[in-house]
Amino acid sequence: MGRGLDDNIVIAMLFKNLRDEIDATLVRDPAARSRTEVVLCYPGFQALLYYRLAHWLWQRGWHLAGRFVSHIGRCATGIEIHPGARIGKRLFIDHGMGVVIGETAEIGDDCTLYQDVTLGGTSLERGQKRHPTLGNDVIVSTGAQVLGPFRVGDGARIGAQAVVLKEVPDGATMVGIPARPVGRDPGRDATHPPEPIFAPYGFTGEIPDPIARALNALLDEVTSLRARVGELERECEAGGGRRGAAEAPGTTAGADPVRRRVGAQP
Repeated sequence: MGRGLDDNIVIAMLFKNLRDEIDATLVRDPAARSRTEVVLCYPGFQALLYYRLAHWLWQRGWHLAGRFVSHIGRCATGIEIHPGARIGKRLFIDHGMGVVIGETAEIGDDCTLYQDVTLGGTSLERGQKRHPTLGNDVIVSTGAQVLGPFRVGDGARIGAQAVVLKEVPDGATMVGIPARPVGRDPGRDATHPPEPIFAPYGFTGEIPDPIARALNALLDEVTSLRARVGELERECEAGGGRRGAAEAPGTTAGADPVRRRVGAQP
């Protein structure tokens, strides 16, 4: 009796999680028109179905069976999720082709991954964490590579083609190779960072090019130095004019010291 009740609870939770993942797809993709369309036509959702079964097998020690189910899911969807990975609720994988999620990767709730994203490892040591951990509400855009056993903070945004090699703070936006934070610093600008808002492809409208920003800083510095040099030249000219006026009444003593400094003969 108790065993049957437990099984019913597990089944009810499973269907609730699947419904939540379908609804997450409907919320984040305006092209999705119905739950049926999501189930039949969205490889990201289908890949999660394969993953849930493969992960269930993996946790019970049936590693080969788990890998085989994962391989079938990869062939069917183009998305490779290792059965040992840990994935939270309402993950949305948009388009999905080429997405790779490694064995020790961890993904929080309400995350979004786009095509060609890799959550990879840089170590060859077995039994060690080799892949990244994504917090909640993280968006990883097209072609981004997140490589290594570090954490990507809650609400972080990873720009297209970025290569992230070190820990990312909460709410940061990372772009470039290697990735650098850009835009405002939520921890510095506000006591309480704003709630994460879903931004397709992680585009927030405030992502400057870090190289252009560095060049602009150099140009500003050059402009400042030019202005200072101009001020010094004007001060020298004014000082020279005053000395010339003082020496004009009949002496050239002001010129002789200059000749002696440069080695000229009078």
